[in-house]
Amino acid sequence: MTTGFSVHVMSRAQLDLAVDWAAAEGWNPGLSDAGIFHAADPQGFLIGLQDGEPVACVSVVRYGHRYGFLGFYIAAPAWRGKGRGWAVWQAGLQHLGERVVGLDGVLAQQDNYRKSGFALAHRNIRYGGTPAFGKPSAALVDARSIGFDRLLAYDRRFFPAPRDGFLSAWLTAPGHRALACIVDGDLAGLGVIRPCRSGHKIGPLYAATPAMAADLLAGLCEGITGPVWLDVPQTNAQAVKLAESAGLKPDFETARMYKGAAPVVDIAHLYGITTFELG
Repeated sequence: MTTGFSVHVMSRAQLDLAVDWAAAEGWNPGLSDAGIFHAADPQGFLIGLQDGEPVACVSVVRYGHRYGFLGFYIAAPAWRGKGRGWAVWQAGLQHLGERVVGLDGVLAQQDNYRKSGFALAHRNIRYGGTPAFGKPSAALVDARSIGFDRLLAYDRRFFPAPRDGFLSAWLTAPGHRALACIVDGDLAGLGVIRPCRSGHKIGPLYAATPAMAADLLAGLCEGITGPVWLDVPQTNAQAVKLAESAGLKPDFETARMYKGAAPVVDIAHLYGITTFELG
């Protein structure tokens, strides 16, 4: 496209740079995100270099042969509008091949994403603040005490592809707290909270009932100081109500879009999305 420009798979160190770029955009990454994300698909992060200088990036993480998720689409401010981001975007889509591709994009970019074949599925709203919850009324257990196969099968209700390695790391990373709700021997709820550059984020948050979701939210936030964020699918009215009843306020919004047929997931019991970057 341009003399001196090329696109490559990121090194692990370059992913740290991409996370710094995301932080500069106000996306507030988790403290352990880079390592977990890279391990999910080491070939799934691309960087554009102009004469050896990083100028644009995108993540195109592959979940099996049928699904992928696109994120971290960033051009360095000095290189915006010069075609480098678009070139990295095209390389990313080529990398994903014929998979269905999901993304969580800022609303202002919806028209651009449509031009690449993406269609809107629903809005996501990031709620933030200091939650106003007491102690949970239900008994919660450390999710790591539950057989991983059960957790993985439960996650598959809410995510359209297996993500064994990612989920294992997400549940056990330093500073991450993972809680589950068991009802009559069945797994009925799961939530994770992680430390970020500012405060904490909750995700995923799955629950069979609004009351269980509230208990998980309260349990995850117990002992936490500072702000907390929860990314809510706007189509789940109970999730919106939960965030608002906790005293959280809308802070940011994305559009969940898919290239290809939108996957069917249990959004009625999905109270918090895992991450805007990897789905």
